Amino acid sequence: MVHYVFLLGAQSAWDMLHEEKSCKSITTSCSDLDEILGGGINCKEVTEIGGVPGIGKTQMGIQLAINVQIPAQYGGLGGKAVYIDTEGSFMVERALQIAEACIEDLREYDSFLRKDGKPCQINKQPNDFLANIFYFRVCSYTEQIAVVNYLEKFISEHEDVKVVIIDSITFHFRQDFDNMALRTRLLGGMALKLMKLANKFSLAVVLLNQVTTKYSEGSFQLTLALGDSWSHACTNRIILYWNGNERYAYIDKSPSLQSASSPYSVTAKGIRNSVSNCKRVKMM
Repeated sequence: MVHYVFLLGAQSAWDMLHEEKSCKSITTSCSDLDEILGGGINCKEVTEIGGVPGIGKTQMGIQLAINVQIPAQYGGLGGKAVYIDTEGSFMVERALQIAEACIEDLREYDSFLRKDGKPCQINKQPNDFLANIFYFRVCSYTEQIAVVNYLEKFISEHEDVKVVIIDSITFHFRQDFDNMALRTRLLGGMALKLMKLANKFSLAVVLLNQVTTKYSEGSFQLTLALGDSWSHACTNRIILYWNGNERYAYIDKSPSLQSASSPYSVTAKGIRNSVSNCKRVKMM
């Protein structure tokens, strides 16, 4: 009987292709980056974004928490965000700044579409964007696992949540662990739950990750933290890196996207297309 019920849930490859084509994505606000990502960060997928400190991982996370709220008539999802902060790096003032810039962009786009001089119809305020980000601060790996376990119930009660961001997935699992076998099991269980959430609720899961050093072929190289086994926990893996004074994003792993790089900038307005000779500036 169990096998029969399982077979009733079978899906054709044609249906899967149709689902993939109709699957929506969240813009990064950098059109060059969106282009190599096939439109942005995809729903129904787990995307890992990693890089060195100061490269803009948290800025990217906050940008996605704002952009998921772009109304459907402007090509957005009109959704809400869950932001799980393990490091205390979320800055509400920065989120407000990016929300204000997002409204500016929407008004500009609205006036471009209208071309008739009529007033813009953007009725969202910056505070509305902040009200639609559900923020969880976790201070240990046990709290992190508890929040991830709670997400299915929470999202079933808030079905307009379209992105879950964990900043960072790594922090407590690097700080508190001596037992590597236990760590691997806990991370594996958490990864499965996040994949299930992405698929069940048609939302995007974004995992921000740190870097570590790995000894390979006679030298130490930078690599994303949590080891090789963790690299299978996500659908897509994006590595952020410096090339001189310019920031780049590289698609390191994806079943559907080609490996490619794109420059991007972190500006006062948030993530944007790269400006040549962009300097490392402090946003706040």
